[in-house]
Amino acid sequence: MDSKIKLALEKQANEIRKDIVTEVYNAKSGHPGGSLSLADTITYLYFYKMNIDANDPKNPDRDRFVLSKGHTAPALYACLAEKGFFDKSELLKLRKVGSMLQGHPDMKGTPGIDMSTGSLGQGISTAVGMALGGKISNKTYTVYTVLGDGEIQEGQVWEAAMSAAHYKLDNLIAIVDNNNLQIDGKVSDVMSVYPITDKFRAFGWNVTTCDAHNFDSIDEAFEKTKEKNGKPWVIVQKSIKGKGVSFMEDNASWHGSAPNEEQYLIAMNDLEKISIELEAK
Repeated sequence: MDSKIKLALEKQANEIRKDIVTEVYNAKSGHPGGSLSLADTITYLYFYKMNIDANDPKNPDRDRFVLSKGHTAPALYACLAEKGFFDKSELLKLRKVGSMLQGHPDMKGTPGIDMSTGSLGQGISTAVGMALGGKISNKTYTVYTVLGDGEIQEGQVWEAAMSAAHYKLDNLIAIVDNNNLQIDGKVSDVMSVYPITDKFRAFGWNVTTCDAHNFDSIDEAFEKTKEKNGKPWVIVQKSIKGKGVSFMEDNASWHGSAPNEEQYLIAMNDLEKISIELEAK
């Protein structure tokens, strides 16, 4: 990846992390940990990879994005606001009565949302339907969907995976955010889903991996997905829950907790230090 593009994406991802922390702090509830682990990949998709236009959010030829792990909506909202789908001031209204930004994505209330999600497992199922619809309609768009590693404990995920392979949906790319933490602790302890890569291969998918916090690695993985061989793709990305915030990193207790004022200030200071480091590059 070009170094200037990479640096721009790194800066944008850090701003999105600041937005995430600010959203959850102001809401006094939400899911910061998994939102922060997703920040780099969702930045890559919205600011580099996907064919989307904030001025034409319903374009029938646009790429689609489905946040199957819908509780990490703060990351998606931050991306949409930074991309210009709505004013950033809306981020301060997360989870407020009457706000367009509810705790989980709402396609009827929020510009740029392609699917309402939150019930784990249903997002990828919808993404399969979107991809199948694209094939039937001879459309060239790509459908992207992000799942949590805890989410793939759901049986519905594997029914969707089986269907995607059966219908040869090579216009579908799934990303598994593998931070190995869910609300009750380590995924490997609560209900192991490993080996994730072997499971998807067994279901007939193309599989690749990446470092979720390295844009060269992310880009290399997505470049591989350009190969169209009648199989859907999955990228299993190794990530760190709470990435960028010192006391949240790799800590399951920040799955669904909001920082208090003191913690908010520490978090924003952590992220501001990263901004300074990036500006010095």
